[in-house]
Amino acid sequence: IALRIMTDSKSKGVLQRLTGGALSSSESGGSIFKRGIAALAENPEAEACFQRARAAYKAHNLSEAVLWFRKAADQGHAWGQTSLGICYEVGEGITRDRAQALLWYRKAADQGHAEAQYRLGLRYSLGIGVEQDHAQAVLWYRKAADQGHAEAQHDLGFCYEMGEGITRDRAQALLWYRKAADQGHAEAQNFLGTCYERGGRVTRDHAQAVLWYRRAADQGHAEAQNNLGHCYRNGRGVTRDHIQAVQWFRKAAEQGNATAQYYLGGFYTIGIGVEQDRAQALLWFRKAADQGYAAAQTQLGLCYEGGNGVMQDYVRAMLWYRKAAEQGDFGAQYCVGACYARGRGVTQDSAEAVTWFRKAADQGYAEAQYRLGVCYANRQGVTRDDAQAAMWYRKAAEQG
Repeated sequence: IALRIMTDSKSKGVLQRLTGGALSSSESGGSIFKRGIAALAENPEAEACFQRARAAYKAHNLSEAVLWFRKAADQGHAWGQTSLGICYEVGEGITRDRAQALLWYRKAADQGHAEAQYRLGLRYSLGIGVEQDHAQAVLWYRKAADQGHAEAQHDLGFCYEMGEGITRDRAQALLWYRKAADQGHAEAQNFLGTCYERGGRVTRDHAQAVLWYRRAADQGHAEAQNNLGHCYRNGRGVTRDHIQAVQWFRKAAEQGNATAQYYLGGFYTIGIGVEQDRAQALLWFRKAADQGYAAAQTQLGLCYEGGNGVMQDYVRAMLWYRKAAEQGDFGAQYCVGACYARGRGVTQDSAEAVTWFRKAADQGYAEAQYRLGVCYANRQGVTRDDAQAAMWYRKAAEQG
């Protein structure tokens, strides 16, 4: 589940949607803008101020927009209060001031304004401007969620999922995630997809998983795009299609998803779903490796060791193997051991080779188990021990 962070871009997006059409604050075609706005029609002067603020914001006259948002807010206009809070939060048309943002969110939230209630809940959840209090976060999320606020529904689901501020209840988590997903919330849709793919809290249904992944992926959700790529790669819920897999991995990879970058590199390596291109494989492995993705670091090491898409360089190969090995990647641990055994990129050291072969072997890596057996049989870095050799040979043999 992605960490829930209130970004400036998300806050600005609320204002941009608010000012993007000719709607009044009390009618917004099913969006969050029609929720929690009580009795606005009773104060036409405040509504007029709010509309002037919207027009100014749309025209990029931010200081003027703040002026009119304030006039509306001072008259108790809930959207004016929330909008003024957002301006303070992100520093639009006014000096950034999170305390003032909190003050105006609370005024609007106390009037039942869903967007403000959600933002107040998020502040309690993250401890922004208030002492962190997950129970208070749940209280405000629920108020907004009960009005149909999709972000609040998602975050309330998260609280139930993690037992944060409330007793853990995975059934309730699923209920709230589904409510958010049904409104088009991409993160919630991706979560539902994983539930259907894994089964447990719902009956496993790969076709349903694909349906929810696709809904989120079509909105540009990188993790969902990666998940959909795996569905096409493995033929789960859809007919296996490597070309489609590559397309979805690429969409996710271009957004920085390390898993998708790694798999896209793999497709370029073997030339399935895309024309084989070692240089492209190297490029995508490097992008994932630079994010600390261990399997990609191992593959990058293999590229350098074998001279695939790059000039052969044993020292660089060893560097990338070690990065992955230190994260516990058994393939990389085996490669580090092999480099020490052969003296590639490092001074030859049989004892050190045994150390790394053992790390990989203990994780069940058959090739490492076999090599460890060889070391015991031939006194390579260890005292000869035929019983140990036989044991490791057997472990490897049992894996085929």
